[in-house]
Amino acid sequence: MNVLFIILNEVEYLDDILDCFVEIGVKGATILDSQGMGSAITNSGRGHEPFFGAIRHFLDNARPYNKTIFTVIEDEEMLATAIESVRAILGDMSKPGVGMMFTMPVGEVYGL
Repeated sequence: MNVLFIILNEVEYLDDILDCFVEIGVKGATILDSQGMGSAITNSGRGHEPFFGAIRHFLDNARPYNKTIFTVIEDEEMLATAIESVRAILGDMSKPGVGMMFTMPVGEVYGL
């Protein structure tokens, strides 16, 4: 059993991901509004060093907020299908600004 986390910067793909989850049989997911550290620092007005200026310049055209999706998936095959489906929707996740995805093992779940 694993939890799949997706930090989605390109939030216009949220509905596509959720539709895909329904199609493949994922029973549920939680979606949180979130914000990355770089965005939080630059939007707070703190961070006057040159490094933060570079981040601020990079983020000027970026979305300040993102979505964090997580779901507990019991079956390894369904987990692999969910990961591949998200990759198919988002394309190359190594490009800046797309987001990130990772899994973590889950020991015990109550109320699933």
